[in-house]
Amino acid sequence: MDYVHLGRTGLKVSRLCLGTMNFGPQTTEAESFRIMDSALERGINFFDTANVYGWKKGEGWTEQIVGRWLAQGDGRREKVVLATKVYGTMGDWPNQSRLSAMHIVRACEASLKRLGTDVIDLYQMHHIDRAAPWDEIWQAMETLVRQGKVIYVGSSNFAGWHIAQACEAARQRHFLGLVSEQSLYNLIDRTIELEVIPACKAYGLGLIPWSPLKGGVLGGVLKKQADGRRSSDLAQKAIAKHGSALEKYEALCERISVPPGDVALAWLLTNPAVTAPIVGPRTMEQLDAAIRALDAKLDDGVLKELDALFPGPGGAAPEAYAW
Repeated sequence: MDYVHLGRTGLKVSRLCLGTMNFGPQTTEAESFRIMDSALERGINFFDTANVYGWKKGEGWTEQIVGRWLAQGDGRREKVVLATKVYGTMGDWPNQSRLSAMHIVRACEASLKRLGTDVIDLYQMHHIDRAAPWDEIWQAMETLVRQGKVIYVGSSNFAGWHIAQACEAARQRHFLGLVSEQSLYNLIDRTIELEVIPACKAYGLGLIPWSPLKGGVLGGVLKKQADGRRSSDLAQKAIAKHGSALEKYEALCERISVPPGDVALAWLLTNPAVTAPIVGPRTMEQLDAAIRALDAKLDDGVLKELDALFPGPGGAAPEAYAW
């Protein structure tokens, strides 16, 4: 396993990040434990979760599963860079969601309890809260860092200008500020190339792509469908919109003898802005496939073909749409 620095920090994380969103709703606790054990054994030291995962309001089901896994000891907590998130609705009262200082602090305390740990290594804002002033947000985060409950702060689903706003506000407070951004990014969804990726580069943020296979669409969905497997609604919509490109994509993958899912992950890893794509396996077989992708090598010719099939927005703004 290769390790890289998370953005401009001295922290080293694995080139794949283990996403836990399926733990609980899709994957049993026992199987989740097996997947986490296997990921750690193979060198994945970067685990991502969120307080809303598990989708039972206020319960933090997935965080509880991760916490019980960590509680088994044998160096699990010491080896793992543990990331979770704040923003989502954790109750029915007005201050049980979003990014008020009150909710940030209370949500952190609740996550620490569910995870059974004293510190969250990377505490990520799950979405932008336009109603919360940056001074309020950073005051809360500074308090958590000073108390030793949080080490680094990251964002997720931020626009480029949100990243700039957050980083400049933190700079005025002499605070480290954002060190990472977690964004939707894959061969099909490339909007962040316009402004988010340039902002990450400018401010030294590590980029953590989520949905690298677009919910399985880039994992050979057409072949699986032909073999009689049921496709999700997301896959059906993607096939309707990108069917021709997906046919050519799967043909290209077959021609170079690399599975489609491996190609999609390898394409992300060729981008120097990318720190670690999030892989969210439901099964051990899916984890095996994700780790196998680390060995996939794409030459310049293949990369050009992929860009022709899924061209993206044309690069960074404003050159992507102006002179």
